[in-house]
Amino acid sequence: MGELAIRAEGLSKLYHIGRAEPRYLTLRDALAESLAGSLRRARELFGRKRSEEPQAAVWALKDVSFQVAHGEIVGIIGRNGAGKSTLLKILSRITEPTSGYADIRGRIGSLLEVGTGFHPELTGRENIYLNGAILGMSRAEITRKFDEIVDFSGVEKFIDTPVKHYSSGMHMRLAFAVAAHLETDILLVDEVLAVGDLRFQGKCLGKMENLANEGRTVLFVSHNLGAVEHLCQRAIVMQEGRIAFSGDTKAGIEHYLHSDGGGNARRVGEMIDLTEHPGRPPKYKPLLTGLELFTDRHRPCNGRLKMGAPLTAKIHFRLDKPSANFNVGLGFDSLLGQRVFTAHSVFQPGRKLVERVGEQTFVCEIPSLTLVPGEYKIKVALDLENRTGDFVEDAVRLTVIPADYYGTGKVPWNGFFVLEQRWHLLEGAAAPRGRPESVADALPSR
Repeated sequence: MGELAIRAEGLSKLYHIGRAEPRYLTLRDALAESLAGSLRRARELFGRKRSEEPQAAVWALKDVSFQVAHGEIVGIIGRNGAGKSTLLKILSRITEPTSGYADIRGRIGSLLEVGTGFHPELTGRENIYLNGAILGMSRAEITRKFDEIVDFSGVEKFIDTPVKHYSSGMHMRLAFAVAAHLETDILLVDEVLAVGDLRFQGKCLGKMENLANEGRTVLFVSHNLGAVEHLCQRAIVMQEGRIAFSGDTKAGIEHYLHSDGGGNARRVGEMIDLTEHPGRPPKYKPLLTGLELFTDRHRPCNGRLKMGAPLTAKIHFRLDKPSANFNVGLGFDSLLGQRVFTAHSVFQPGRKLVERVGEQTFVCEIPSLTLVPGEYKIKVALDLENRTGDFVEDAVRLTVIPADYYGTGKVPWNGFFVLEQRWHLLEGAAAPRGRPESVADALPSR
């Protein structure tokens, strides 16, 4: 690791639920606090006890240590409440740690929440100059960057409008443009891709990549794992206020996907009991008994699967009487109930019909589940003698997580599937004129 930009040692942050955090005091506030403290001590001296109620304590961060070199892009991932935002607030000097310290070497810029650092009554123009001044830049330096910031943000029509009238997307676009274009050595970004359209999200990713190429340091908090995988050289996985993993980005994402993180996610790799499932219509006898879902190397999905990852389903069922004509199917539906994909044993070529009876297990292996990111309902069905013998609607939910499927950092934004595709321009300045004689003539050769 080269010269360090950030060195954190034993960072911890304790919050007391129900008690206001200490605030920064003016001289007047300090004098008032001093007088109030004297009165409290006087009351205690004469026997008036304060009523003290026990306060619940929560460690948002606990003993967090790491280092980041100049020019690195480091992704910080984890579930909500894992401590990611608290960590960035401490590094930004917005919040003080309860214990530990962070050594920051360089001018730091941060984009932590929509509108952070903006004064609502000031215009976009005035806020650009205000932010630059806070970073210690001269007016001439800010003016030199001004047009570039406005052009990147796309809010030029509203640059002289008070930002209190901006939408959340406009806030985010301008805030990111300011943070990324002003002369900072370190940029801290918290969920910049959660707000704004897809075109602007792509611009943000490209800009952060350029910053790293210029030797700037970026800490990037995001739930968009595809963007993290494409952009970041290293990943830190936060879990319950601690660092659960630090290292290679792909390995970090795998660690996050296959850990329960102390949360409440259903472990769908474990047996899901279908015998008394509420999704079964009353007229059907419970022949389907269980469902298990796994991903690569037979690891439980834990309710989450990376886009394009393998999926193995084990469907357990019972045949009350001997039969050779039976099949099992899995239906993947959107939350609106639209069927997007069906896997069915009837599609298996060359399957021999062998008479069976009693407890059975059908295994379905999908080498790459290329559904776009989102949540899906899985229906399980058992066919007997070409008729429905049993089925369970919404047997389990599966969340497909964004991944860098195409190797570009761009995550598909519509449709239901991703598919391998190849693109190239025809040789020459322009495509040939005239209609091709056949469709094959119009397709590029391999």
